[in-house]
Amino acid sequence: MSENLKHSLESCSKSPERSSKISKTREEQEAEPMSQPSGIQRYLIAIEYIGTRFSGSQQQSNCRTVVGVLEEAFRKFIGQPVSIFCSSRTDAGVHALSNVCHVDIERISKRKPGEVLPPHEPTVVQKAVNHFLQKNEGDVMVVDVRQVPADFHARFKAQERTYFYRLLSGPEPLSIFEKDRAWHVPEDLDVLAMQEACKILVGHHDFSSFRAAGCQAKSPIRTLDELNVSEVISTPNFPTIPERKSNLVQEDTHCTNKSETNCHPSFNGGTYQGFGLRKKHRCFVVTARARAFLYHQVRLLVGVLKCVGTGDLKIPNVERILNAKTVTAASPMAPACGLYLGHVRYDLP
Repeated sequence: MSENLKHSLESCSKSPERSSKISKTREEQEAEPMSQPSGIQRYLIAIEYIGTRFSGSQQQSNCRTVVGVLEEAFRKFIGQPVSIFCSSRTDAGVHALSNVCHVDIERISKRKPGEVLPPHEPTVVQKAVNHFLQKNEGDVMVVDVRQVPADFHARFKAQERTYFYRLLSGPEPLSIFEKDRAWHVPEDLDVLAMQEACKILVGHHDFSSFRAAGCQAKSPIRTLDELNVSEVISTPNFPTIPERKSNLVQEDTHCTNKSETNCHPSFNGGTYQGFGLRKKHRCFVVTARARAFLYHQVRLLVGVLKCVGTGDLKIPNVERILNAKTVTAASPMAPACGLYLGHVRYDLP
């Protein structure tokens, strides 16, 4: 990474006030009704990205952002500037398995300037934009494209958003393959206690205790439709010697309660396989699903759940934090690197 790019990322991440002002200006632009000239086609674009080298998703001056990189790829594709609007904003370091945005494109003939041609097929848009994205670090990719009506807005038409947060538990240093992809927690985590804490937080509440300063939402009231903790196989996952011998299909006959303990050898930290082979961390995923979230709400929720898992907080403390209605009552916020925007759901026409 060049020194100039590094300086840009650092300067952006240290200026939240500036970022908020830029985002607010763009929000006002999004809210304005726009007339759609004939010949312009609106596309809904689903993208995945690794957020490590981005200063967030929203466009910012002198910073590398997801929208900035995407707009540049579209400009190279169609030969003119475009404006892209995302369904969900993500901070610096936050990843996306599927964020969604919309863009308006007018297809102009290159042979006969001024002649408007029929809209590109979605597959053409996907392949062309990905071609240019791969020439720019390759940490963003278009995964789906659909033509939508001119009034379909990626943000305001979203019915539901799902976030995932990855925690890796274990005393061993984090693998370089997991660098900036999860929150490393050296302590053991009590997943059953974390699941009990989720039951208190799920539902319709005033989430002021899980709302970071600078949140622009008019109300702290939100309905959290789902909040749970699951243990999954840590990735990247490769078969161990016992797994290869069993062809990955035989179950451990000693496992008696599958609802509490997964029998796969890769769970529960794995086992020592010999010199030079790393012991695996236990991997936990927090899933949060709602129509909309407050600023930093998911990371603040995970911060509390992690403290419950390590025993630093008890179940009654979680209810106390929720009822306090102030962010100062919450545990330290979880880092951005473990957060993934998983899915944005629409009622598509």
